[in-house]
Amino acid sequence: MNRFLRGMLWAVTLLAAVSGIALALAGCGGGGGSSNPPGVLAPTEVVQPWPLPGPFAVACSNIVQDFSRLVPGEDATSYWEGAPSGGGTPRYATDLLADPGNTLIATVSAPQDSNLYGSFAGDNVAFVVLACYPTTVDNPYDNYSLPTGKVVPHMQTGSDPPLFADASNRYPVVAFSHGYSGSPLSGDYISALTVFASYGYVVIAPFHGDLRFSDLRIDNLRDAIAVASNLDNFTALQALRPRSISAALDNVLAHPQWKDHIDATRIGGFGASMGAETMMLLGGAGLTTSYFDIGSSWKQVTHDLRIKAAVGYVPYFGQPVLPAFGRGQDGLGGITLPFLGISGTADTTAPIGEVEIGMSRLTGTRELVALSGVTHGFDNTSTNDIFTWTFMFLDAEVRGNLVTKQQLSTMASVAGGGDDSVVIFYNGLP
Repeated sequence: MNRFLRGMLWAVTLLAAVSGIALALAGCGGGGGSSNPPGVLAPTEVVQPWPLPGPFAVACSNIVQDFSRLVPGEDATSYWEGAPSGGGTPRYATDLLADPGNTLIATVSAPQDSNLYGSFAGDNVAFVVLACYPTTVDNPYDNYSLPTGKVVPHMQTGSDPPLFADASNRYPVVAFSHGYSGSPLSGDYISALTVFASYGYVVIAPFHGDLRFSDLRIDNLRDAIAVASNLDNFTALQALRPRSISAALDNVLAHPQWKDHIDATRIGGFGASMGAETMMLLGGAGLTTSYFDIGSSWKQVTHDLRIKAAVGYVPYFGQPVLPAFGRGQDGLGGITLPFLGISGTADTTAPIGEVEIGMSRLTGTRELVALSGVTHGFDNTSTNDIFTWTFMFLDAEVRGNLVTKQQLSTMASVAGGGDDSVVIFYNGLP
């Protein structure tokens, strides 16, 4: 994501200079004042962390790949993330799939709206999907080894059906959105998916393939000019993300092997960095569509009412010079999606100040937690803090646990781990 920020700011600064627009307004963004009601006392309770992983064994859907298709100098992550080849040829996870007929693949038909979808308006775009779920302790499916050294646990192969821990149960869902230029298999994301599934969620995670749409790598002036002249597709990248989540949900909820095991009334979301922006767009937020006037124009992308609540880790709400949801984050006004933000106080890529401004616009249940000294990326010291806050919020807002709601209203931090504290207090009680 740091590469994304450098690329975006360089591109914006370059064209702003060409256009004569003063980016000295970078300190603007609105907001100010407390986001908590006057007279409300700060929570004080310190809770014990939830054990990791959870009580369930985990299995995942078919994602078998033919790594012999890689040429020397290439790696699988480039395909998972949609990175172009050295010659600029687009590539994607579909190019590696060895059994596409048994792999979950969702298709998005981008609307004919060039303001949001740039050169991809009207196109059909494929998104590979990985699903992980709670399984039986004696699941016979083998782990699937990845070239990165990670494994996909108990992966289905061929037409093998998912083996749920309780075949008669309907499980709640977490729609999972990774950060810019990541994938469900890159870095530590596969580990995060399995943690969610170990607590009884079916996790549905598309490979966004961001770099297919806009690669914000900038190593020289030519790269900067190329990015700056193609910012419409940066908007498309962001607008296609929530639609890929909705399409993935459509796919799995209609799939004969999955549909009878999922509770479609209990769907939550989790997004990291730009994935958190994706969650807000699913909730009906307006996305910035102008880049050289501090985001004065914004437009709603979609609104998927199936998402009951969402959590964002190091949530990307943009920069003061370019808020993600319009100038002053006004595109978040009136949004009712229950949302928990977990931000790092030292994060310069996704500044907590922009998150607080944006969340102050929300009119539904909300809570913002600060991780002291944490920068952009996963903070290992705060692992228990991150997942405990996340599972409690989803338990309260997706599963509807009234006891957890009450506990969130008094919860100040998680014992041990990093230094976590509440900035915007939970307001989810009647």
